[in-house]
Amino acid sequence: MAKDFLKDVKDHYDVIVIGSGLAGLTGANVLAKQGYSVLLLEHHYQLGGLATWFKRRGGHIFDISLHGFPNGMVKSCRKYWTKEIADSIVQLKGVRFENPQFSLETTFDREDFTNIMIEKFKIPSETVKAFFDTARSMNFYDDQQMTTRELFEKFFPGRSDVVRLLMEPITYANGSTLEDPAITYGIVFSNFMSKGVFTFQGGTDKLVLQMKDELERNGVDIRIRSLVEKIEVSPDKRVTAVHVGGKRITCDAVLSNSNLKNTILKLVGEEHFDPAYVAETNAVRLNNSSCQVYIALKEGEKFDYIGDLLFHSEHSGFDIKSMLSKDISSRTFSLYYPETRPENDRYLIVSSTNANYEDWANLSEEQYEADKKQLCETTLDCLEKYIPDVRQKMDWVEASTPRTFQHYTHHPAGASFGTKFEGLKVSQTLPEQIKGLYHAGSVGIIMSGWLGAMNYGVIVSNELDKYLAANRTSAAV
Repeated sequence: MAKDFLKDVKDHYDVIVIGSGLAGLTGANVLAKQGYSVLLLEHHYQLGGLATWFKRRGGHIFDISLHGFPNGMVKSCRKYWTKEIADSIVQLKGVRFENPQFSLETTFDREDFTNIMIEKFKIPSETVKAFFDTARSMNFYDDQQMTTRELFEKFFPGRSDVVRLLMEPITYANGSTLEDPAITYGIVFSNFMSKGVFTFQGGTDKLVLQMKDELERNGVDIRIRSLVEKIEVSPDKRVTAVHVGGKRITCDAVLSNSNLKNTILKLVGEEHFDPAYVAETNAVRLNNSSCQVYIALKEGEKFDYIGDLLFHSEHSGFDIKSMLSKDISSRTFSLYYPETRPENDRYLIVSSTNANYEDWANLSEEQYEADKKQLCETTLDCLEKYIPDVRQKMDWVEASTPRTFQHYTHHPAGASFGTKFEGLKVSQTLPEQIKGLYHAGSVGIIMSGWLGAMNYGVIVSNELDKYLAANRTSAAV
């Protein structure tokens, strides 16, 4: 008999959170600590959204996505989660670039980047300082007309090598391009430049399982394998219930961590929104997707230290079309050494490439499997430049594609980084359309990435708290 994952679920909750990405998890935790009854619904069998992991035979544990985020994650985890989680965040030792234009390794902080740009790229110190100060001063209230391309042209005209150094890591982190608003670059870049790149020692599984324990301590009712079918809305445009697994569960508010467009157009339905808002939603562009190749070495095998993150490319200059191309010329390797997971002595590599969903969507099953195999082979060819005997040492290799991300996340077009910048306004104004309906997740590029998603979950849950508190006050009167 199939397990009933909704067994003993209550008929009513103050808040229902849909989706367990970092924004959903954090929002649920904040609201539970504020005393609300919270139901967290996740369609997958694991929590975490794209901050998750999977296991393979031989004791291998693979993290999904790049293992890097800014130092601000320490403060956010300590404030909104636990000291134990915050204390497990450690700095990566080295970020390495290998391409036709330059070869270097950096700690990826402002001091080291300043020295590199002055000494290696011969940029005047006053120009470097002005660029960093400009990026650091950017905020949501700035003029959003300047593009990232225009920002670089202002400070580094004709310097494709400098653009590559500054842009490539951020594109891999959140899918941004030179045509996106400059603030979507400046804010993210400055966050990383504060103190470098950090990761969670022990792996994503340890992080998410500790978050799960904290949620349960705070009374959150967590249900996996529970795919939400519908968000119910009353005639006066208020959230009333969520339909999941054939059950109708009433609530006072919903926090959706599902994809923005899915939330509005599918879970609720455009008939419940103003036509202008629907048009604005339809106009929101999805960000791109990803391919990843997961490689594990046999027990007892290892490789010498070659950096924690390795940006490899055979392409000259920063070219987003080339980075998204199925004919891959640029890869980012995340290198996992035993100290990354102290309880596991395995060496692992995850290769990530930005990708177009359309390149993979309509392949026949036979062609799809052949192309995944080719992706693995070309990735190993590239990796052999750094680990010459990797094929002899490896125990496991497999690939994921935009189709994989769509299957496991239900994001349209397998979008790994949510939506483009215009999605932020649509997300923020959702409660103006339907009372008690809120959204948090990867929107607007700035909100992509682990730290941004977590903090957006905090921001939105605090707005939701104000709504519920105001409703309770008016009901009491």
